[in-house]
Amino acid sequence: MDSKNSRIRHLTKAFTWRVLASATTFAIAYLVLEDTKKASIVTVIEFFVKMVIYYAHERVWFKYGRLGRDDKN
Repeated sequence: MDSKNSRIRHLTKAFTWRVLASATTFAIAYLVLEDTKKASIVTVIEFFVKMVIYYAHERVWFKYGRLGRDDKN
């Protein structure tokens, strides 16, 4: 897999995970805050911040992580 494809894959994984995780965050925030607007604000902030953090984490693992990889090929 070339560098461009791996970046696209990592971005796609980060985005789809954020959608699922943010839906969970919204549900929890709504249960705690009992306010749709406040729960939505928390969810929007959380969505973007955690997507960036996840992408950075994926790139570090891709570059430096060798666990479970066979780089002999």
